[in-house]
Amino acid sequence: MATATDFKDYYTILGVSKTATPEEIKLAYRKTARKYHPDLNPGDKNVEEKFKNLNEANEVLSDPEKRQKYDRFGQHWNQPNYSEAPTPREQNIGNDFEQYGDFDSFINDLLGRSRQRSSSAGYRSQAPAPDTEAAIALTFSEAFHGVLKHLLLDDETINVRIPAGATTGSRIKIKGKGHPSPFSQQRGDLYLTIELLPHSFFRFVGNNLVCDIPIRPDEAVLGAEISVPTPDGRVSMKVPKGIKSGQSLRLRGKGWTLPKGGRGDLFAKLQIITPQDLSSIEQECYEKIQANASFNPRTQLEEIKL
Repeated sequence: MATATDFKDYYTILGVSKTATPEEIKLAYRKTARKYHPDLNPGDKNVEEKFKNLNEANEVLSDPEKRQKYDRFGQHWNQPNYSEAPTPREQNIGNDFEQYGDFDSFINDLLGRSRQRSSSAGYRSQAPAPDTEAAIALTFSEAFHGVLKHLLLDDETINVRIPAGATTGSRIKIKGKGHPSPFSQQRGDLYLTIELLPHSFFRFVGNNLVCDIPIRPDEAVLGAEISVPTPDGRVSMKVPKGIKSGQSLRLRGKGWTLPKGGRGDLFAKLQIITPQDLSSIEQECYEKIQANASFNPRTQLEEIKL
């Protein structure tokens, strides 16, 4: 049972105001979760505690019903049977609860009914086991291939198998690994939200996997067959002649692993790169091309004026 001394201000923990929108809460959580994620701060107990409190705050404030109760009842928000503002007797719950042998006795006395009546009516007071929200950061390789992760949650090591094909925002449910109910000790479920760490070459644009491929001017003009990286190895790709810088070529079935099996597509965005250091023969060839060029890419600009 929460008391005034262990009350947690979830708004302060997330660094948002009490009037923050759901989107502001979501953004604040993602930003702070990345900073205090245990995977990025191994062995730091202080960071682990901050990350735990951060997930707890996000779990409450991102749920409209839980947030409404929290805003109304403060530290008592998660106590069962709260429908009105706490009375003077309810405000002393934290100090009085220890005198009762169990939670049923406490509720019966609070509602002014005898234990015998409660038992004959089949009444059972039990707070539902709370679910737990947590975030986990994965490298592109771990998410693409799938990985077994070892998570530390409340001094318990939990082994979690992340299936291949996870992306940022993917959620994984681990049944019975959430926080225990303070009354029944029954455990809720653990929900993990995936976030991919940045990769130096591959990136997502929407649901598509994209990469930038540099090509030479002659390859763009004449066409070429080049070798390009994919998530599981290099493949040969044909560059059609006359392609423009910024155009993308689709490599079918060479993109991200799909959760239900198979592969998505990889989009290779071509960037024409001009050479900086030319050999003598390259210099001579480019000079000949320039002297004999018939193509003017600026023809349409001749009529432009204010």
